[in-house]
Amino acid sequence: MERRKIIIDTDPGQDDAAAIMLAFGSPDELEVLGLCAVAGNVPLSFTSRNLRIVCELCGRSDTKVYEGALKPLNRPQVTAEHVHGRTGLDGAELPEPTMAAQAQNAIDFIIETLRREPAGTVTLCTLGPLTNIATAFARAPDIAGRAKELVMMGGGFFEGGNITPAAEFNIYVDPDAAKAVFASGIPIVMMPLDVTHQLLTTKARVAKIAAIGTRPAQVLVEWLAFFERFDIEKYGSDGGPLHDPSVIAYLLKPELFSGRDCNVEIETGSELTVGMTVVDWWRVSGRQPNAKVMRHVDADGFFDLLTERVARL
Repeated sequence: MERRKIIIDTDPGQDDAAAIMLAFGSPDELEVLGLCAVAGNVPLSFTSRNLRIVCELCGRSDTKVYEGALKPLNRPQVTAEHVHGRTGLDGAELPEPTMAAQAQNAIDFIIETLRREPAGTVTLCTLGPLTNIATAFARAPDIAGRAKELVMMGGGFFEGGNITPAAEFNIYVDPDAAKAVFASGIPIVMMPLDVTHQLLTTKARVAKIAAIGTRPAQVLVEWLAFFERFDIEKYGSDGGPLHDPSVIAYLLKPELFSGRDCNVEIETGSELTVGMTVVDWWRVSGRQPNAKVMRHVDADGFFDLLTERVARL
């Protein structure tokens, strides 16, 4: 498999941390060019901190962390401390990071990297609101055509929303940014709630991660125990959905997922459905597809992959 260059744009979040750990555990397949922080689950000061904590936990303090947007493009900030805790990584006791964020802004880093690297070689992996990406595309419209693709966790259709009845959190936080990215022409692979709600952190699956016995695995188990409590109460399931690692798993084993090419539009006007990803699954609109929307996943295969790669850290 050809080693793929990626930029991870994210707002950690325990499930974001799991996604980054999956990427760090896969150095033969993935070259992480940089980690970009955006405001989302918690404010930017925490998302930057959390990225650096994950880097140090995994022995990857050589990875550069960049700080991006402080708030959505046009709307008040919305956060999710009720899910992720005050810091975004509640659940495990870890020292404050010693590594510093880069002086360069994340948006400038994204623009510079996509212009420097050969066209079609860099994949954008987005695990949070799309504010950084939309801002970069607005400042440098040429870069959307230089990226290989954008693989994102966000949206939902058959499963509805998780922050409002219609909207998934990452899209709801900055629907204007999402609308701009979906209209940019960049190839998009979308991991909606329809897929991630199949990826439940059941007791048996978490026990396999715990059995690894390393410090990164132990911390991940503690993070999952905190993170899943909200969804277990909400959904009444054995474990909560593990959203963001689906993005990285797709890069490593796309055969775990199935879906179809669809047109996806982002609702920005309606009070009732703002942030909704309107997926033309049945192709009734006549609009051209602009995203590959995933619908099904081999959940056991996904957790086997995650466990194997976390064991490498």
